[in-house]
Amino acid sequence: MPTMPSRATTEVIHQFNKAFVDHDPDLLIGLVGTDCVMEAIQPAPEGERVEGGGACLAFWQALAEDHATQFEPEQIDIAGDRATIRWRYRFGAGETDYVRGVNLMRVADGVIVEALGYSKTPASEAVPLATTIGA
Repeated sequence: MPTMPSRATTEVIHQFNKAFVDHDPDLLIGLVGTDCVMEAIQPAPEGERVEGGGACLAFWQALAEDHATQFEPEQIDIAGDRATIRWRYRFGAGETDYVRGVNLMRVADGVIVEALGYSKTPASEAVPLATTIGA
């Protein structure tokens, strides 16, 4: 019996991003591997670690459903089974109500198996710069 070819990394990442841009959590169904591991951008310094396909899917679907926020991919680079997604995440109507960040993704057999999220810290939670430590 021939096996079905798995989706390419490009196709998986395109559909993943579209789920957030279009606020369509159903687009995430079938994209997440059963052993998926993700690290969210919060809370600092490590971010919440979510393990298992069901838990990762639930996390992402809740985020995609949130119409009060807006996800804007800025740049997407694909290299084999890896993808780097640079994005802007708006969480309010104000001019500075957003953070910029990046997701480092890994796809295997047509599903997401790893997603590590990193973001710039909002000004209210600024990390001290080396030039200000001990000053």
